[in-house]
This record gives sequence, structure tokens and C-alpha cells, in this order.
Amino acid sequence: MSQTAVERPSTPQPSSGVDRFFKITERGSSVSREIRGGVVTFFTMAYIVVLNPLILSFAKDVNGDFLGGGSGDGSNLSAIAAGTALVAGLLTIFMGLFANYPLALATGLGLNAFVALAIASQMTWADAMGLVVLEGILILILVLTGFRTAVFHAVPTQLKVAISVGIGLFIALIGFVDAGFVRRTATGPVPVQLGTDGFINGWPTFVFVLGLVLVVILWVRKVKGAILIAIVATTILAIIVEAIGKIGPMVAGDKVNPTGWNLVVPGMPKDIISTPQLDTVGHFSLFGSFERVGIVAAILLIFTLMLADFFDTMGTMTAIGAEAGLLDEEGLPPNTTKILVVDSIAAAAGGAAGVSSNTSYIESASGVGEGARTGLASVVTGALFLLSMVFAPLVEIIPSEAAVPALVLVGFLMMQQVKEIDWNDLEIAIPAFLTIVLMPFTYSITAGIGAGFVAYVLIKAVRGKAASVHPLMWLIAFLFVLYFAIDPIKTLLGV
Repeated sequence: MSQTAVERPSTPQPSSGVDRFFKITERGSSVSREIRGGVVTFFTMAYIVVLNPLILSFAKDVNGDFLGGGSGDGSNLSAIAAGTALVAGLLTIFMGLFANYPLALATGLGLNAFVALAIASQMTWADAMGLVVLEGILILILVLTGFRTAVFHAVPTQLKVAISVGIGLFIALIGFVDAGFVRRTATGPVPVQLGTDGFINGWPTFVFVLGLVLVVILWVRKVKGAILIAIVATTILAIIVEAIGKIGPMVAGDKVNPTGWNLVVPGMPKDIISTPQLDTVGHFSLFGSFERVGIVAAILLIFTLMLADFFDTMGTMTAIGAEAGLLDEEGLPPNTTKILVVDSIAAAAGGAAGVSSNTSYIESASGVGEGARTGLASVVTGALFLLSMVFAPLVEIIPSEAAVPALVLVGFLMMQQVKEIDWNDLEIAIPAFLTIVLMPFTYSITAGIGAGFVAYVLIKAVRGKAASVHPLMWLIAFLFVLYFAIDPIKTLLGV
């Protein structure tokens, strides 16, 4: 052997059992980077512990009841916050240990609004959460059988994009309405307007505007945890405004104050920490919805949940893998099936805990940006979620005007995908347009998706391209036709 041979550098060896288990060195990371990444991810998405209760707790089910036994005065906020943190913590840790991937999970924005506004209004909260559990179980079955890939390919990519964009607009509208920035008109041909009489009136709405300005500034400056920081800062401002102005609630008994706080009157908390109250856990009825709204309507609601949850996860895990440099030659992250299994279980777990479907969060990219490459980061994020459960009482002081600027920002982020739609191709542009605009205009995610799917199949058929439509799309479109025509059909059949 020649003495001049160049010695190749040895491959770095794992320094500990934790390193070997998570493949930290193998993926070019370190324990400190993983911990830092996990902390950053938590603070980037911790806002969901605040936002999810505000979306779910003030919505009434078909019987006029509130989730978790609340009375409509925010008394169930801390219970929903604790449940939100519990499921997010446990499933994010599971993602780290089972799939070894730097991906955190929590209640899905858009999904929770759909459950609160479109599902619970038709049935009891227990029935609604039962549908979420069924959706998660079905997705898990699709993952294990490989059918999920088939459904994923059946729906045109640009329609999937349109669904996400439409949900983004819907979320933004909810934010504007809850803040009083957009309101119904009392009379006249215009259905909505800016504030009261076309003007921004009242300190609560002004607080929302300042919160929106702050979150935008922090976001464009790429400040870590921008959403959470904005919520905290705006809440402090709201507490000061209420302490000085004594504004009070928008509705108090028979009295209406149009310039009052919409849902929660901000004030100093009675407690900082407390034993977590998990009143929503186990609050679900697996098949009660079928009796309440009928088989066809229940199936379509489950399918709509699946669509909103189903495709988003595929895109999220791929985007995270691309940023982390973990994708293989086929563009798939390591342990793809395990990632999808955890995500499916998370959907069912969210329903079983009464806090809506849990899904993978694109905010995990913030931790990856800090160097996270393995599941250790997810374990750290999950542990912090569990720790946050004892601080659930703090959620009760946060007015919607301080929290919903986050919804507007999330709406913008989801809207950015609209550029991926080919607006010159009428076969996809018209269905995509209907999907996007009908969600906010009808205040219904289901209506938007249904109209888009039916329009897509119809246009393909009238242009002589029926054979190019996937059989599953024909089935889905047919089910949506039944969904839209369910009342006339019932009348015709005398049901």
C-alpha cells in the first residue's frame, strides 16, 4: 500500500443512545440544535392553544349547547385550551418517537372552524366530534391499505390548491367578522360593511387593527413566534383599554353595545396556573350524526373533513422535508407511511378529546430553520405543549379582537397558493374559482368544495372529456349533487 495514499475522513459516529435512536449525527444535526428547533416550533404554533378555544367555545350546537358544558360566557375556554394542549403534546411526541420526523401537530385551523360552524350547527357537539373520530379512522385505513395515494391522485392538484385557498379566505372572513371590522348591515341592499355604518367604531375594533398591524410587522420581519407575540401584546393592550374605558361586552342580557367586546371582556386573570380541566375529553358519539342528519349528509361531512385534512398533510410533510434536505429521489421524506399513520391517529385523537381534528403544522418549518432534522425536536415541542396545560386559565382573558389577527395572517398564507392555479385553463379555473369564492360567500367549506367538484366533472363532460375524469371524482360529484338536493329529494319522496 502506498504511503502517499490519502486517508478519507471517517464518518461521524453517534455520541450517545439518544443520538443513535434519532439519527441526529447521521442527519447532520446536534442535540442542541434539535432542542432549539423544538422550542422555536412550539413558540411559533403555541397560538393554537389560545385560538382553538376561541373558535370552538362560543359556537352552539343544534340544541343550543356549548362545547364542554360552557354557558357561552367563556367558562369553558380553559378546558378546551387544556384539551388542545394535551392532544398536541402527546401526538407531537408520538411523531418524534415513532416517525422520527421534525413535524409537530395540533388542532387544524380551518378544520376547527368547519367543525364549529358547519357541523356542530347541524347536530350535537358529541355527534360532531364523533364524525371527526370516524374521519381519522378512515384516513388511517386508507394509509394502511395504500388507498390514500389513489384518492390523492384522483382529485386534480389545482382543485386541492383551490380548497386550501378557499379555506384561507374563509378563515380571514371569520377573523374580520369576530373583530367587528366587517359587520352585517341593518338595512339596505349591501349585506356587509366596514365596521358600524361604514366606519371603524369602538376601541375593541381598533385594538384588532393594531394587532393586525403588529402581527404583519413581526411576520415580515421574520420574528420567531410572531403570532404568539402579537396575541400577547394585543391582549395586554386590550386589558389596559378595558381598565380605562370600562367598555364591557357587546351583548349583556337584553342590552346591545355595538362597540363592545365581541366574545371575551379582557381583564386580569384570576389564576395564572391551575390543575388542567379536561371536560371535553371523551365527549364524542361515534354514530349519532347518522341518525341526526342522515347517512348521505354525514358521509359528505366526513368526506369534507377528509379533504381538508387529507391533502394538507401530504403537502406539509413534503415541504418540511424539502427545507430540511430529507427528501429522497422520489421527493418523499423518510418514514412517509409512519408520518401519515401518526397524522391519521391525530385526527381521531382530536375528535376523541373534543377539540377537533389534529393535523401536521407547516409552522414546523420554523424549527427546521433553526436546525431541527429529527424527531427529537418534536419530542421537545410536545413536552412544551404538555407543560402549557397548567397555564390554560390565561386563555380566559384573551378577547377575540386580540386573537383573530392571527386568522387573517393565516388566511394570507393560505391565499399565496392561488398562483399555482392555471387561470387560463377554464376546465380547472372555473371549478377552482367556485371553490374559493363560495366558501366565504356562503360561510360554508362544504358548499365551496361541492360546487367546485360538481363544476369540474360537468365541464369535463360537456367538453367531451368525461373519460379523463377519475371514477372517484364521478362518485364524489354525485354524492355532492345529492347533498345539495337533499331537501328537494326528501320533499319528492315525502320523507
